[in-house]
Amino acid sequence: MDNCIFCKIVAKQIPATVLYEDDELMAFNDINPAAPVHFLIIPKKHLSSLADAKAEDAVLLGKMLELAPKLAAQQGCAYVEHADGSKTGGFKTVVNTGPNGGQIVYHLHMHVIGGVKL
Repeated sequence: MDNCIFCKIVAKQIPATVLYEDDELMAFNDINPAAPVHFLIIPKKHLSSLADAKAEDAVLLGKMLELAPKLAAQQGCAYVEHADGSKTGGFKTVVNTGPNGGQIVYHLHMHVIGGVKL
């Protein structure tokens, strides 16, 4: 997509603080963070929104969800269940879809937000 800012980040035409990258996904810090930890996980394949995902995208979507807690832990937001039953840490994942869902950039992306009690 010629005008997609996230496609331009994937193509290295726009700089970003990249936290993770493989053949299918990229994760980078949000330029307008809502919390001390706020990064995005995007597929390199352009999908305009979650509503555009098809059955063949299921593995890719699962990979995004699997990556979120790993990167959150690396960024200091690990969710931990302690031996005494107490729980600490954690993060929130958000996928905005469409204008009524708060989507601003029309390239599927998952926000991972943490570092504060939400």
